[in-house]
Amino acid sequence: MKTKVSQEQGDNNATVNRKNYHENLDKETKYWIGEDAKYFLHQALSTPVMNVLAKTSAAYIEDLNGKKYLDLHGNGVHNAGFNNHKVVAAVKAQMDASLAFTPRRYTNLPAIKLAKKLVEITPNGLDRVLFCPGGSQAIEMAVMLAKQVTGKWKTISYWDSYHGTGFQASSIGGEEHFTVGQGPMVPGAFHVEFPNYYRNPWGYSDQEAINEEYLRQIKNILRRNPDVAAIIAEPISATPVIPSHGYWQQVQQLCEQYNILLIFDEIIEGFGRTGKMFASEHFVSPDILVLGKSLGGGLVPFAGIVTKEKYNTLQHRSIGHFTHEKNPLCCAAGLAEIEFIEENHLVENAEKLGNYLMDRLMELMDIYPIIGNIAGKGFHIGVDLVTDRSTKERAVDAAEKIMYHCLEQGVAFKIIEGNIITMRPSLILSKDDCDLIVSSLKSAFEAIKV
Repeated sequence: MKTKVSQEQGDNNATVNRKNYHENLDKETKYWIGEDAKYFLHQALSTPVMNVLAKTSAAYIEDLNGKKYLDLHGNGVHNAGFNNHKVVAAVKAQMDASLAFTPRRYTNLPAIKLAKKLVEITPNGLDRVLFCPGGSQAIEMAVMLAKQVTGKWKTISYWDSYHGTGFQASSIGGEEHFTVGQGPMVPGAFHVEFPNYYRNPWGYSDQEAINEEYLRQIKNILRRNPDVAAIIAEPISATPVIPSHGYWQQVQQLCEQYNILLIFDEIIEGFGRTGKMFASEHFVSPDILVLGKSLGGGLVPFAGIVTKEKYNTLQHRSIGHFTHEKNPLCCAAGLAEIEFIEENHLVENAEKLGNYLMDRLMELMDIYPIIGNIAGKGFHIGVDLVTDRSTKERAVDAAEKIMYHCLEQGVAFKIIEGNIITMRPSLILSKDDCDLIVSSLKSAFEAIKV
């Protein structure tokens, strides 16, 4: 019996539309896709693969035939662009300096400089850093720190969230795709609904009333569980769904009232994506900030946490005992990425052109009723496609057809939750790139007659 594959994290790789797309690929590409499927363990959402890439550069990816696609996904690593020249040069220089690895118990200048830089650019009060190889491990470190400093062990996080694939990360994540069949997960992981104003289940229109219903779920847990150590969330969801400033203020107040640490996962949103260097700057400062993806400069896997001085109390424990915790290559890449973002004003570019792109998308919404809602900040945008604006029924089939039509037009994006076009492009995008996105979508809407 076939199990239905969750589309929460991405578009379905086993549909007729994917099959038709593959049939139109050239012979060489089909061969290499077949070789990929032959040797890698198969997994949902990525087998069979979409295509075979020959290059990734700036805001674009390029296949074996030289066709370029403006990539609005990039797995969140390409804030400064793929193969960024400054990042590449920094990594090459680090290799030429004969310091590509540092054994544990030692440090190195790139690691110290990157840690210092993160303390300088993160919200005030975040003064201590710890690095690790990837985002899942960074989440693990953040939760372990919260449990150790509070002396408590339960967590509250959000349904339909993704925080990684380790057992702790999957447990606090809110997707069955990463937990079913795994047996007992890490205990004490409570979940609540993320504040979605467009799709709130009560049909309310008043934002404060909606907030109160969502906050009530947290309050009910806290009244019955005095041993909650942390609330973990993305400040803006991956979809994206954007809570109000008041919502996060009230969550922070609950954390202070119950001696709970607030952990913000900005693995996707950090380093300028939302028009601020960090998405938390739109709302409140967390106790622990989790970073990843673009921290590796789009070249190497790297992640970490930044937290408060007062939590530097675990000298008798090791919550980040990783072989590559102070890898100089990764640190050189991360520092170069941040410097490039600052020197080229990419945070400001994301805010300015993100607003421009949102305005252009709103123009499409006036014309095409398939667009039910548009949400976003900076270059973190979601277009919710519906079959009917009144019922808000998700336009799953149409969304997939639109995705493949746009691919033919040279624009690549991912569908989340089956119907939401997600746009997380490089922050180096130009106005012309934004116009290409809009014209591609318009062409798709016309082609499938929506």
